[in-house]
Amino acid sequence: MSDSAKGTVRLDKYLWAARFYKTRQLAIEAANAGRIAVNGERAKPAKAIRPGDVMLVRKPPYEFTLVVKAISEKRGAAPIARTLYEESPESVAAREALHAQLRDQPPPLFKGRPTKRDRRTLEQWARAASIDDDD
Repeated sequence: MSDSAKGTVRLDKYLWAARFYKTRQLAIEAANAGRIAVNGERAKPAKAIRPGDVMLVRKPPYEFTLVVKAISEKRGAAPIARTLYEESPESVAAREALHAQLRDQPPPLFKGRPTKRDRRTLEQWARAASIDDDD
């Protein structure tokens, strides 16, 4: 008898079908890294998921607290995928607050490795700051 006939599905398949991860391999890696908890316990990729399970999905910097409403082994359209789970109101509020906080932060000074020109500008600025500190 298949898992779907028993009313369960593998965790990695569920996360992929619910569109939390683009591939099953990414879902497997997240579970192995300890970013997924089911009913308060760390879950492995083969964990059987049933309707009613409470799941914590950490996708840094965000966390999602979900209640499994339905299961699916097939990846469908995004509106259908959203019917597979219900996110708790506290989780939504915390995620939106974190998003607003991150949005209000100033942009990073440099993105990636600084160019030679950027490095020289930083060195000049550091020398000027150290000269001012000595006074």
